[in-house]
Amino acid sequence: MDIGQVISEILKAPFICIGWIIVGALAGIIAHNIMRSNASLIVDIILGLLGAVVGGFVLNLFGVGRPEGGIVGVIASLIVAVIGGVIIIALWRLIRGRSIT
Repeated sequence: MDIGQVISEILKAPFICIGWIIVGALAGIIAHNIMRSNASLIVDIILGLLGAVVGGFVLNLFGVGRPEGGIVGVIASLIVAVIGGVIIIALWRLIRGRSIT
């Protein structure tokens, strides 16, 4: 799938993008609580959004697809996004010179 096709699919269904943003933001909030982060919640929400992208990309590399539609797809996406958010927050802490735990 090339980038042009991805952009074309996004433009066909803009409300799906809003759903992605909501799931990513929820993942950031959950990852913020899991990591007991002392960073700003806004920063962790942004890192959660990035984590959602990274988590989806990593699963795609391993050939794991996500379920299509419905609540199962949302829950699976949220779990992957939370895991990705935790990883990104941990990496952020390493870059900033803070302890991961």
